[in-house]
Amino acid sequence: MSNNLDQLYRSVIMDHYKKPRNKGKLEGSNVAIEMNNPTCGDRIHLTLQVEDNIVTDAKFEGEGCSISMSSASMMTQMIKGKTTEEAVGLADVFSNMMLGNEHDEDLDLGDVEALSGVAQFPARIKCATLAWKAMQKGINEK
Repeated sequence: MSNNLDQLYRSVIMDHYKKPRNKGKLEGSNVAIEMNNPTCGDRIHLTLQVEDNIVTDAKFEGEGCSISMSSASMMTQMIKGKTTEEAVGLADVFSNMMLGNEHDEDLDLGDVEALSGVAQFPARIKCATLAWKAMQKGINEK
């Protein structure tokens, strides 16, 4: 990755960390899931509002490193308005990106693309995927 792109990605991650989108608790949510990463202590409480198989709202609370919290911010932004099937599919794409596996390169991941560099640091992949795994679990258990 070029140095300029690396710097841009770093600034996008820090922006989401310092000014998280959708932080807080969603009152009256119909999906709530709590997960943590015992390795590093990251934890997330994710609340979703799902109506007619569409994620109409998403919020998160939690504590953790800049990667896990910015990933949660990006994820909640990305899944709003998506069908539950699309949201779960995006989590699969994100997981594949983190693992360096094949994924649809044409898919516009927006700010989420900034996390692609995390794949180079295996110990941090669980940080980046925590919110996504929580969302998948919450939707699959609904």
